Amino acid sequence: MRIWGPDGVLQVDENSFTIRVVLSTLVTFTGGKSNQDFSIPGVGPANGSAIVVPVGTYTDQQQQFETELVDNVARVYNHTRGYAASYVATGTMRLIVMRFN
Repeated sequence: MRIWGPDGVLQVDENSFTIRVVLSTLVTFTGGKSNQDFSIPGVGPANGSAIVVPVGTYTDQQQQFETELVDNVARVYNHTRGYAASYVATGTMRLIVMRFN
């Protein structure tokens, strides 16, 4: 896509840095250490980013989910991966995956 400004000067073209949301969905965990995978073809750590955002009300005792982006998959954990004694998070958060170039 190419976008020109009101003065006729090219503002955005196919070489411009852009970010686009490719997935926005709610993720719910009810207990026990686990993870959920979301298929996102063409997105990976080289060209994307994944975050989770709490939704609704939550207490100071609740923990944040953790994300991992691997080729073609966004993975959400309800615990800190790689740390055996981590707390388990429950509740619902919004997963947002963005692709950039």
